[in-house]
Amino acid sequence: MNRFIDMEIPPSHPKEGWAGREGVRPGGGGVFEIRFNPEIGQDHVEAARPISYSGQGFSLLGEKGRFVLPPDFRKAVRDSGKGERVLCLIKHPRWKCLTGFGLGRGAQFEAELDREERIALERGVDFDRDLRASQLYGFTQIPFDDSGRFVMPERFFKLGAITDAIYFQGGGLQFTVWNPDELAKLGPGWEDAQEACLDLAAKARGGKGGK
Repeated sequence: MNRFIDMEIPPSHPKEGWAGREGVRPGGGGVFEIRFNPEIGQDHVEAARPISYSGQGFSLLGEKGRFVLPPDFRKAVRDSGKGERVLCLIKHPRWKCLTGFGLGRGAQFEAELDREERIALERGVDFDRDLRASQLYGFTQIPFDDSGRFVMPERFFKLGAITDAIYFQGGGLQFTVWNPDELAKLGPGWEDAQEACLDLAAKARGGKGGK
């Protein structure tokens, strides 16, 4: 007999390779499946697959100053937040764009900080953990409705050079949100995203799917 529960895996749990909601490892919450193992005669816990953001999307600035979170991204964000319709946004640390994800992503941040700090030490380079933590944890929570409509805080228009349209690019554990003009400035390696953005923009501005 199998069953699903929400549970916290304590930091002291020794098992490697565990991943819950959005790839949460020990110390983070997630949705896990409990299966009965006939060989050992007791239940054991198997991790659910992590949340992943893939594909592309596009939205024009609509009525009441709202953008629309595309359906695939909307579902993943909601699943990450255990059903909560909350989009997390923050300025990307390097690119002129924004980073988006669901509430469950935060459970991974301490492990990411530990990994980045360890790599920096191995390479003999400086690592400002406080600065990096502020880049991860400084996100803003933005509610969206059932149709994915949300109001972007004014400061993000400046931080991401946002105007009247945004392009969404899947990136695995998170996704990026671009002003199409800023995306077009990037060099080799971005051709697929740039072409996808142009295609989606043409359809949206032609009235064939701005949402």
